[in-house]
Amino acid sequence: MPQPNPPLPADGLVRCPWCGTDPLYMAYHDTEWGVPLHNDHALFELLVLEGAQAGLSWLTILRRREGYRAAYAEVAGAFDAEHLARLTEADQLLLLGDERIIRNRQKVAASVGNARAFLDIQAQHGSFAAYLWRFVEGRAIQNAWQELRDAPATTPLSDAISKDLKARGMKFVGGTIMYAFMQSAGLVNDHLVRCHRHSQVAGL
Repeated sequence: MPQPNPPLPADGLVRCPWCGTDPLYMAYHDTEWGVPLHNDHALFELLVLEGAQAGLSWLTILRRREGYRAAYAEVAGAFDAEHLARLTEADQLLLLGDERIIRNRQKVAASVGNARAFLDIQAQHGSFAAYLWRFVEGRAIQNAWQELRDAPATTPLSDAISKDLKARGMKFVGGTIMYAFMQSAGLVNDHLVRCHRHSQVAGL
């Protein structure tokens, strides 16, 4: 038996059900999720945060995003690949004591190792964006899902990106994580057809 759609929020806009009624999640859904990213700094930050999400909810990470920016900036001077690539083990220990981030030793170490691989990709391809967007031939994939259950958790393409990144030394970049990354970075438009953002994102 079909489940009834949740009541509309006060603004009357139809959204993808996953964002619920949390103001932070709704704002993220309305302004960021699915918007094509071509800025390397933004892509790197998203890559780190998606890796930190492993085993957790995206809302958990989103609530800590400002904390991540602040914590890494205090240790590395900035939250970007060039600065993170230079972090020492002592720096990583400082981060592991910071309650503003997910204090997981492997995830913190991965953010440093991934930064170094990220810089190698930039050197090889001119930018990480150029490397990434070639997987979709420079244009976002436009899906037309009716329900959340229709959207996959992983695809052959996200698996291919995952395999390539792993071969370059990156960690916490499995196929499922990379599909979530693709959704967030706008390589794929997975807003439901009835969502008010579907057509808006398709036009970007």
